[in-house]
Amino acid sequence: MAKILVSDPIAAEGIKILEQCGEVDVKTGLSKEELISIIGEYDALAVRSETKVTADVIEAAKKLKIIGRAGVGVDNIDVPTATRHGILVVNSPGGNTIAAAELTMALMLAMARNIPAAVVSLKNGEWKRKQFTGVELYKKVLGVIGLGKIGREVARRALGFEMEVLAYDPFQSAETAARAGIRLVELDELISKSDFITLHLPKNPQTAGMISDDQFARMKDGVRIVNCARGGIIDEMALVRALESGKVAAAAVDVFEQEPPPADHPLLSMKQVVATPHLGASTEEAQINVAIDVAEQIVDVLSGKPARSAVNMPALSLEDLGIVEPYMRLAQAMGTLASCITDGAARSVEITYYGSIAESDVGPVTRAALVGFLQPFCTENVNYVNAPMLAESRGIKVTEAKAGAHEEYQDLMTIRFVTDTEERRLSGTVFGKSDIRITQIDGFGIDVVPQGIVIFSSHVDKPGIIGKFGAVLGKAGINIAGMHLGREERGKQAVMILSVDDPVPLEVVKELASLEGIERLRVVQF
Repeated sequence: MAKILVSDPIAAEGIKILEQCGEVDVKTGLSKEELISIIGEYDALAVRSETKVTADVIEAAKKLKIIGRAGVGVDNIDVPTATRHGILVVNSPGGNTIAAAELTMALMLAMARNIPAAVVSLKNGEWKRKQFTGVELYKKVLGVIGLGKIGREVARRALGFEMEVLAYDPFQSAETAARAGIRLVELDELISKSDFITLHLPKNPQTAGMISDDQFARMKDGVRIVNCARGGIIDEMALVRALESGKVAAAAVDVFEQEPPPADHPLLSMKQVVATPHLGASTEEAQINVAIDVAEQIVDVLSGKPARSAVNMPALSLEDLGIVEPYMRLAQAMGTLASCITDGAARSVEITYYGSIAESDVGPVTRAALVGFLQPFCTENVNYVNAPMLAESRGIKVTEAKAGAHEEYQDLMTIRFVTDTEERRLSGTVFGKSDIRITQIDGFGIDVVPQGIVIFSSHVDKPGIIGKFGAVLGKAGINIAGMHLGREERGKQAVMILSVDDPVPLEVVKELASLEGIERLRVVQF
């Protein structure tokens, strides 16, 4: 039975789901040392933002298969280290979408109408209506930086206020944005034309500090800015300077570069700033949604199913998985076979997809081929999560290509494995829904179901070789389950794959390899 550690508070609905597949320990408030001391016992870890899953925590997690973050960001998880160790990292990108969008609008309105300061003033016994004169959202230009799920929901609500919405997102198309009533523009245009600006994008090396002095200088005088995304996307000291100069009339900030921010942080004492303590996902509904979402993904992964929202590998819908799953099995088998029958240090893996399979998301199939190819000679555990990183660390170049229809097969996958001394080219297909076959090795046509134990031989085609093989195996009490032979023409090069029912002892392998005409012989366990 799997063991699951929940180290941050998550909704009870999520805990109940986790209990379906294992023993669940809820231990919140652990120190780093305490977490390191126990994490080796667990197969899965569920966190929110409080637990810091650092490299040394991951190094101690010898059994861990998945880390689930009940929320959007994974800033508190060392994803590269988890990936190197083959640990899947998942989050819940959609669970708090509405909560974050509604908070953005709430902060925008509170900032525009000076609501927090007015509340404090009234409760202090004052009645200063003129002091709190604000501005309307109506007919103003809103610039949305990042048009993902949350950005789109904010835009929808802003359109309801009859704002004009501009958006910047290099991964969205102008046509898609236009259908939603949004005009997609370059960042410079958005910055210079917007009355309000709101950010909805992750923090990474490309976005850290992307709004700083230069950007503020190009904004309209009196612009108002909201950040409910991640601290550090806006240069906080540059924002302070822009507020002090009057370039920025007001700011609403839910996130900080350091959380909690120091008590003397200048933004906290500025009357033009509405500040909240990272409340983007803090609704009852959102907390239940993200807990359920991440718990279901943990259960799926521990049950051998794919995750919906994997951070460090492609996520697949159940429909897509049904299409590519047999090709994943085929690719891994082809990789295993190629690794076992090819000598030299690996240099590249080139995969070409033909037919309808080329229309699918083949990323997981490529990963499966790498798992099969790398596993036989890697000391590390190789899986779909870390295979690309392990290939890159070994200098193996991986390429994918999608071609049109194949002249012989409805669908076909061809993989070229190149080492510093030779190369192998294997092809395979799937008949029906799940009947996987290797159809070619180095141009030799065969028809092999890759399962169990097989003996591969490369030899000169001449009378007697197959009989000698059978004699050696028969003497050893090893039953032949199937034979597949491919050859150029009579008397020339040939390859043979024998499926056998029993393990092949080393002395039998040596005897087979010593037969006259055998150039290469390998035993492969699929």
